[in-house]
Amino acid sequence: MRFVIGEYGAGKTFFLNLVRLIALERKCVTVHTDLAPDRRLHATGGQARGLYAEAVRNMATRTKPEGGALPSIVERFVTECLREAEDTTSPVERVIDRRLAPLLDMLGGHDFSTVIKAYWRGHEEGDDTLKSASLRWLRAEYPTKTEARQAVQVRSIIDDANIYDTFKLLSAFVRIAGYSGLLVVFDEMVNLYKLQSSQARNQNYEQLLRILNDVLQGNVEGLGFVFGGTPEFLLDSRRGLYSYQALQSRLAENSFATEGRIDMSGPVLRLQSLSPEDLLVLLSNIRSVFALGDATANLVPDEALTAFMDHCSKRIGEAYFRTPRNTIKAFVQFLSVLQQNPGTRWQDLIGGVAPEQDEPDELDADDELVDLRL
Repeated sequence: MRFVIGEYGAGKTFFLNLVRLIALERKCVTVHTDLAPDRRLHATGGQARGLYAEAVRNMATRTKPEGGALPSIVERFVTECLREAEDTTSPVERVIDRRLAPLLDMLGGHDFSTVIKAYWRGHEEGDDTLKSASLRWLRAEYPTKTEARQAVQVRSIIDDANIYDTFKLLSAFVRIAGYSGLLVVFDEMVNLYKLQSSQARNQNYEQLLRILNDVLQGNVEGLGFVFGGTPEFLLDSRRGLYSYQALQSRLAENSFATEGRIDMSGPVLRLQSLSPEDLLVLLSNIRSVFALGDATANLVPDEALTAFMDHCSKRIGEAYFRTPRNTIKAFVQFLSVLQQNPGTRWQDLIGGVAPEQDEPDELDADDELVDLRL
């Protein structure tokens, strides 16, 4: 379990996507989504089920990196069971029961196994309706238990109360199906920090604590979580993770990792700021993209890159190294104007490029009152 912490525009989303791609290369299954006001870890009005449903909709494997991989994973499992039954001359149902036996010891495992077997029956009988109903249950698309019982003969559904337990079941199932494990990637965790109700925030933080305890104590295998959030989400002592004492003590950073020293073994990973040299390489690569890799077609010479960096440094200071999003956006706009307006001199434009400032942090009620008085 890792919390990837960085300012707005520091590259959290890019980093999380890179982690997902690495996981796919290592034969993991990944699910990912962004938290939103209507999607969070703990809720009673369907928001947690919505988070799970959106994440599973984005389920990806190495052969289906764009998402929608759930049907192919279940199909792969069923196909392997059929092959094993044919090789051993055993009944297919007995092979499926044997393979899914580890799930029966987990919370909700019996119904999960029943749904997988329902998919197999639909596969055997050519019943696409039963196969579709099984996948709907796995995607948490049944709002009531009555509908689920009529469709796949189970008495439970995936709802707000059991999404974490279902992720554990999914991780065990994908390993049985031949994958290395399941990686869950949630971005925009700052939406938990923005919840107005302290009770709602604490309930979500309790869910994070439960996940963290399971991971640290070795109670779950083949399951990883990566969360992306801002420093406020982590450090704010009134509304952030540090407002929950049990999480603060577990997420406290290594006090010896100072003066440029790093420690990647803890649950919190802080994105390092780009150095000026890093940013120069990034600008050079963007220029190369505009030229389609042809160095003779570069829109600006090397001195324009350093001039642009000097311009940014004078306008917004060293912050443009820490949050490169706005600087890169301005550079792309700069090159776009040069590309679409032949004959324009870059020297004439460089003074007019004004990178936007980062998104302002959310003000607390006390800060707003001070602002109004001023």
